[in-house]
Amino acid sequence: MKSALLALLLTLPLGVACAADDPLSSWNEGQSKQAIEKWVAEATQTNGKNFIPLDQRFVVFDNDGTLWPEAPLTFQLQFVLDEIKRLAPQQPQWKQDALVQAVINNDLKSVMQSGKKGLMHLMTLTHSGMTTDDFAQRVSHWVETQRHARFGCRYDQLGYQPMRQLLDYLRANGFKTWIVSGGGIDFMRVLAQKMYGIPPEQVVGSFSLSEFSISDNGTQLRKTLNGAFYDDEVMKPVAIHLFMGRQPVAAFGNSDGDVPMLQYTSANPHYKTFGLLLHHTDAAREYAYDVHPPASGKLVKGLTLATQQGWTIVDMQQDWKTVFDPAQCVPEKNQ
Repeated sequence: MKSALLALLLTLPLGVACAADDPLSSWNEGQSKQAIEKWVAEATQTNGKNFIPLDQRFVVFDNDGTLWPEAPLTFQLQFVLDEIKRLAPQQPQWKQDALVQAVINNDLKSVMQSGKKGLMHLMTLTHSGMTTDDFAQRVSHWVETQRHARFGCRYDQLGYQPMRQLLDYLRANGFKTWIVSGGGIDFMRVLAQKMYGIPPEQVVGSFSLSEFSISDNGTQLRKTLNGAFYDDEVMKPVAIHLFMGRQPVAAFGNSDGDVPMLQYTSANPHYKTFGLLLHHTDAAREYAYDVHPPASGKLVKGLTLATQQGWTIVDMQQDWKTVFDPAQCVPEKNQ
């Protein structure tokens, strides 16, 4: 039996055999991967000076630009635009709405120039007035029917393979993984379990207050935009305290909007913490940006603070063997 097993292993390509033993096989060997592995090894060494007890192993991840792409538009903004187009034939009054007409005519410049006020108007049309169950069904329908314009695959196939492996690796070592993102909490909860293995109760995002009522069919929650809470920048530590009630021991992001979350995590007085910022440097396989992002994800302050704080900077082009799971989606080049 042993000789047969050895013969089988010898017939496998070297990369396949190595990948089976490497939970971070989508990462290139280098300082970033080594830093992750070193921190996890120390945090899980029972008698080590940097040991972190199981009940304290809470780690937080940003989503847009950290676990899935945020360029050329965030997934949720693309959902908003696609929903406007889908719903427009049923809403004749929208013909008098200049911003809606800009969406229908693919006039993205006018949409972006409308600023926060305009985007909130579109959010009102697509994120309020329906039950939470109805909204979840709309997001699921969008995922089933729409494809990313550049990569040509479903949005739920575009989770970064190295980050998905990192999530699995952390959970295998006793860490509890949370999403803390500026994205809408109800939007992300539809996708997080399937894409990342993160259950809805461990997803924290921007939210507004729903209205409870009793209907003929039972109880329901109806979405509104009342009491809106935008979970970004300095509000991320606030949301972590509100939803988690614990100070994380590791934080993973990609933009200046994630810096307060990393700072809050690094200030944990009890344990050796870990901070990581993903730098988008790969225009061929994904996108390259920092100072001037296509839509969101500006990274300037974070790059400076990383050196001071000892955070790990992941260079997407250099540190990742692959960006997306090749079994699900192969991105087009030179777009």
